Amino acid sequence: MRLVLWDIDHTLISTRGVGRELSAAAFLRVTGQPMREQAKIDGITEPVIFRETAKLHGLVTGRADFEEFAQVLSEEHRTRSGELREHGVALAGAAAALGALEAARVTQTVVSGNVRAVAGIKLAVFGLDRHIRWELGAYGEDADGRAELVRLALERSGATAADTVLIGDTPADVQAGLANGVRVIAVATGSSDEHELRGCGPFAVLPDLSDTERLVMLIAEGA
Repeated sequence: MRLVLWDIDHTLISTRGVGRELSAAAFLRVTGQPMREQAKIDGITEPVIFRETAKLHGLVTGRADFEEFAQVLSEEHRTRSGELREHGVALAGAAAALGALEAARVTQTVVSGNVRAVAGIKLAVFGLDRHIRWELGAYGEDADGRAELVRLALERSGATAADTVLIGDTPADVQAGLANGVRVIAVATGSSDEHELRGCGPFAVLPDLSDTERLVMLIAEGA
């Protein structure tokens, strides 16, 4: 099996601020406090973001609080998906890349800090969900660390690290892949530029996903 593990935010899509608004709405519903500030989110999983954001507001939370937050966050995404569609965007080349890999018989799933329900809604809103094998992926509710998510996805898919490529936009994505012996293609479509990403040691760095042919060739190398 050839397997691609996709990150979502700033790799395949950008919510352009709507994601933060939905997180703030869920935070208010669960904690009763407005979300005045949010913890670092780039490359961080949802349970860690929630826990650290709560700390910034003087709150101590547990697993039950996060599970409630995850449910409410999913509800916010479902009921306000129109806002996400209106203001967010599928990033350049994302749909073509997913389609080309499907045509090349590459299995595709998601390794994301998002909880699974939110990951599904985000990709469905932009028509990017058709080629994803959701049951093989790993999500925010599965573990706090991204390296553990990659390990879980390998375990669930039965793929070897040598036959797997992770595609993401943050140093955390690169580090999580390398920790599991997985080749990483980094895309500079988030807050990290090509120079910063290259310094983390990925297999390749691309400015974005627009060069479909090159992306497919890079994934095929060593397969």
